[in-house]
Amino acid sequence: MSMLAPQPVQSDTTLSRDDMALVAKLVYEHAGIVIREHKEAMARGRLARRVKVLGLGSIAEYCAYLRTAAAVDEIPELINAVTTNHTAFFRERHHFDHLRKDVLPRLVQERAGRRGRIRIWSAACSSGEEPYSAAAISRDVIGHRSDLDFKILATDIDTDILDRAAAGQYPAEQFDRLPPDLRPLLRLEGQSSRGEARIAEDLKRLIAFKRLNLIERWPMKGPFDVIFCRNVFIYFDTPTKAAILDRYVALLQPGGFLYLGHSESLPQPHPQLRLIGRTIYERTP
Repeated sequence: MSMLAPQPVQSDTTLSRDDMALVAKLVYEHAGIVIREHKEAMARGRLARRVKVLGLGSIAEYCAYLRTAAAVDEIPELINAVTTNHTAFFRERHHFDHLRKDVLPRLVQERAGRRGRIRIWSAACSSGEEPYSAAAISRDVIGHRSDLDFKILATDIDTDILDRAAAGQYPAEQFDRLPPDLRPLLRLEGQSSRGEARIAEDLKRLIAFKRLNLIERWPMKGPFDVIFCRNVFIYFDTPTKAAILDRYVALLQPGGFLYLGHSESLPQPHPQLRLIGRTIYERTP
């Protein structure tokens, strides 16, 4: 007599309106991110992963847990779960062309020879392709000069994705798809048995990866010459966007640049920012 193999227990992935409202409320309160009703399917899939990790039986059970005081340590994991991470090397190339041809040559001319300071911030850096692209462009322009103090700050709210970014290892096909003129700038160091290539160590040393929640206190003082904040504002409501924008401007050098995502614009005109190119804003004095 044959025996059937036991089947894995499937958790209940239904999401009630009350539970959806709870998740949306917690994510907004702790991260400023707005989860709209049409994102319910996305939220359901993301929450199902946490149900599995915690060994629970349903999303309803998970949401019941979120309602308890004991869930305080789960909130960062909830934020990690619902955060969308999609990026690519040299994405929205016009920003990197501007950085390469206009911004960095001027900064080198102004600050070289006196240990001048150049700072770039990649806000919401996701899995790291953005700051590594900026580091590659910067190394190409600046080289290894000892008379310049150059650093990139890369931040994200998702602790899991930051670990991946700091490792600097990516599927080799990501690099194979790059235009031939950009691929060598990342100076890859070998390929693993899993088909992953590693970013050059001298580029990794230019970047500090840190967790940062954009709606909480910012420990850095700036000033920054360039801030990348791309495809971030789309997740916030207008008051949150306006408040974050004011804080960006306060940390930008006069003459510094803010890069937004291709589908984004300022939540409202800002007296200290002027549009100089496609989603490129310059801080005025």
